[in-house]
Amino acid sequence: MTTASASRLRMHNKRKRVNAVALTLSLGAMAFGVFWLLWILYETARLGLGGIGLATFTEMTPAPMATDGGLANAIFGSLLMVGLATLIGTPVGVMAGVYLAEYGQKTLLGSTVRFINDILLSAPSIVIGLFIYALVVARMHTFSGWAGTLALALIVIPVVLRTTENMLSLIPNALREAAYALGTPKWKVILSVTLKSARSGVVTGILLAVARISGETAPLLFTALNNQFANYDLGKPMANLPAVIYKFAMSPYENWQQLAWAGVFIITMGVLALNIAARVLFKNKH
Repeated sequence: MTTASASRLRMHNKRKRVNAVALTLSLGAMAFGVFWLLWILYETARLGLGGIGLATFTEMTPAPMATDGGLANAIFGSLLMVGLATLIGTPVGVMAGVYLAEYGQKTLLGSTVRFINDILLSAPSIVIGLFIYALVVARMHTFSGWAGTLALALIVIPVVLRTTENMLSLIPNALREAAYALGTPKWKVILSVTLKSARSGVVTGILLAVARISGETAPLLFTALNNQFANYDLGKPMANLPAVIYKFAMSPYENWQQLAWAGVFIITMGVLALNIAARVLFKNKH
């Protein structure tokens, strides 16, 4: 064997060893993360399923020392505020994402919007809650469901905006140029070609945004607060699952703690379902 062949063989063996070490470390890191995830899901199911029953979805949150009760008002409040926040934040995020991808690639306004959006993406949710508290709650002199909705909408917007811009940027320019060659105006190209081609990715971003705000607690503590009773008026404090879980989990009452775990299970399963749906849509996109 020549010196050059021996050198190549040593290099090949070295690369194989490095590859084996890297693969082992990667698999170990993956196993470490999956272990804790499965443990969390197991404990959530073990402790949460015991509190799930018909009363959980039909009865209001109980008073201290009560032996019955449920989470109906908290579930309703969470669904209402998350739904309204999605309806408010999604159009704003999609339209802003369309502007950045189709009109503002190299403009000063586009760069400014991207910078502000990056700040919103990385800002702690409690900061957004304090902002809405100062802007709405302090001036209206009352906590309200509308304040909670606005706080959640501010969390939805940057997630949807970033996803929409990224998905539209992945659309080949050849599709746009083909539509322009047929005399199609730009607004029609955006609606019928680019957005239609990127719809799965955009929907993925919306679902991920919904999954994120479903478990947000800090913004709601400063805005919607909580309500032990059924309330359908968004102008008043409104019950929600994250705030109820926080309150009940910190209490010394066994019934409240069991309901807190039931709420954790409901939110976890809901967020897990949304994330799985988002991944499936993203996979189908490719």
